[in-house]
Amino acid sequence: MVIGGGASGILAAITVKSRGIPVVICERMSRLGRKILASGNGRCNLSNDKLDSSHYNSASKRLVDSVFNKFGKNDIIRFFESHGLKIYSEEGRVFPVTNQSSTVLKILEMEFARLSIPVEYDFQVSKVTEIKAGFVVLSASGRKVAGGAVILACGGRSYPALGSDGNAYDIAKAFGHTIIGPVPSAVPLVVKDELCHDLQGQKIGVRIKSLICGKVASESSGDLLFTKYGLSGTAILDISREISVAINRDKLRDAAVSIDMTPFMSEAELVSELSKRLRAGVPAEDLIAGILPNKFGPAMKELLRVKDAKLIAKTLKDKRFKVLGTRGWNEADFTAGGVNSSEVDADHLASLIVRGLYFAGEILDVDGKRGGYNLAWAWASGHVAGIGAATCVK
Repeated sequence: MVIGGGASGILAAITVKSRGIPVVICERMSRLGRKILASGNGRCNLSNDKLDSSHYNSASKRLVDSVFNKFGKNDIIRFFESHGLKIYSEEGRVFPVTNQSSTVLKILEMEFARLSIPVEYDFQVSKVTEIKAGFVVLSASGRKVAGGAVILACGGRSYPALGSDGNAYDIAKAFGHTIIGPVPSAVPLVVKDELCHDLQGQKIGVRIKSLICGKVASESSGDLLFTKYGLSGTAILDISREISVAINRDKLRDAAVSIDMTPFMSEAELVSELSKRLRAGVPAEDLIAGILPNKFGPAMKELLRVKDAKLIAKTLKDKRFKVLGTRGWNEADFTAGGVNSSEVDADHLASLIVRGLYFAGEILDVDGKRGGYNLAWAWASGHVAGIGAATCVK
């Protein structure tokens, strides 16, 4: 049995059935793969060219490497191409040539139909019980499904409206597993600053650092989007994990971001340009015209009125924002945390506590960077867990 019809659950079921073992998926939604449809902004970033533990966070880096050694980048591509999906790479990220996630899901649905894999839709799991012959899965409405092994592929807590709210953590805990506190990752940040309010909707390219208790925790480059609640954009999403863990899990309150708003100019170049403009008598609100979008001058007028080229340049190269929190699960791309992977066999993703229990996907405390890493983990871990479960009941 596979609990969860997302990317990892789908691959697990296909892997089991391809080995001649009967399998059924219990899916709480009315359709499989809802999160697949939302992945990669609808383009479905299938994988990445660089799959190893250096791109992931986990209590067991060995487990991550073991999974990708068994089902890596080439295996993922080979799987989809063998089922008719045409693929291309863009800066290391792997996409379907259609640039439509619905194409990927259609290919998987076709394989489900070919293999005649049954799906129990609208199946909200309430309890999983171990019996002599394996396991019984009970739904909230009283339906029952039984099998010799069970794969928990229920996802984390991100995007609960798409079918994953973290309820499977309770199932894992009931079997004796510990849970590393789940927190939102790749999530916008909450900042209380007038500049965010004045510039909401403005987007610029930046270099950014996350600061935890004054120390740099992560760095990235990309887009910064000012919002009414704070900061978003790709650069923010890339460094948000460390801040989310610090604030939401570790309950620290000393978190901030340092933003270089002019990464295309050195501080010395900026001082030189600003000094030239000040000598020419350029009005304060026009001092950064042509360097930053037009709205930035009026929004930063208090700083610019100082007419100190060095101070202005230093601020633009290291603009600090204190982070008060993160946005919620509905806006988080991934979950950081989950079932402690040190309690899971690295070779088969089998529980080290309960025989016949397997894990796949985001339910484990494995989360990767943006760029196809998390979907790659779902495919690979689903495949490996599927092999393990099929072998267990053979």
